[in-house]
Amino acid sequence: MLDKLTYTEKKATRNGFGDAMTELGRTNDKVVALCADLVGSLKIQTFIDENPERFIQVGIAEANMIGIAAGLATAGKIPFTTTFANFSTGRVYDQIRQSVAYSDKNVKICASHAGLTLGEDGATHQILEDVGMMKMLPGMTVINPCDYNQTKEATLAIADHHGPVYLRFGRPGWPVFMPKGKFEIGKALKLNEGKDITIVATGHMVWYAVEAARALEKKGVSVELINIHTIKPLDAPAILKSVKKTGRCLVAEEHQMAGGLGESIASLLARENPAPMAMVAVNDSFGESGSPDQLLEKYGLSIKDIEAAAKGLLKR
Repeated sequence: MLDKLTYTEKKATRNGFGDAMTELGRTNDKVVALCADLVGSLKIQTFIDENPERFIQVGIAEANMIGIAAGLATAGKIPFTTTFANFSTGRVYDQIRQSVAYSDKNVKICASHAGLTLGEDGATHQILEDVGMMKMLPGMTVINPCDYNQTKEATLAIADHHGPVYLRFGRPGWPVFMPKGKFEIGKALKLNEGKDITIVATGHMVWYAVEAARALEKKGVSVELINIHTIKPLDAPAILKSVKKTGRCLVAEEHQMAGGLGESIASLLARENPAPMAMVAVNDSFGESGSPDQLLEKYGLSIKDIEAAAKGLLKR
């Protein structure tokens, strides 16, 4: 199955979001876009050009943006808020908790430039805690797609899903390798069948996990590879079924080790099926300025790091 996962181009996941917003602008008249002064970065200019009456530029006032979105949802609209992931969560957590999550508002919080791969903008913009913050909110759906195709399909899917959603995506050009198809919220995707180890990845790290799995299989390790695009609700049956077969689980994510997907899976396994586990994630650290590849390597999130963690887990 791994041999089918190839790519011919790189496109940013944020472009998948922008193209989906263009499509939603043409097909769903309830969709309204709001932006905190970052239209170009969020790739929503075409939506604005075609639907100027359904766009609100709030400026650098993210808390106000969330409040406006909550009001629009109350009026029956489907508001999509757009800015960087750091400003989408850390800056406005109180407003999200009180005005969106607590009252189960149908607001879609769409967050670009997440994680280390934001790159040169540095630590103040590279939020690595956002998944943990958002998954703890009752009723909040948390989605972290892996490439352009999956981000586009996820954006279309959340417009039809009633309830608050946090959609996380990124800045850099990234391999487009997932086949086009309907996005099912909460449904894990098995990318490879294996029996020796389960590798679970999310977001940009799915491609790195694919490459690591290829390297491991060349060395005789049978890898079961799972793409978790929906961190909450977590597809517990898919994870448990795989780990019961392989006996061990490695999780790779572009997020703090504390609070991320790995922590959710560790909790699940502790309750249902204790098994040896390892995590490839940022270990209690802020980021810094650098290229995406440089930062992923420095902070232990490279393809080689996934391969080494898998080898270590196999010895346990």
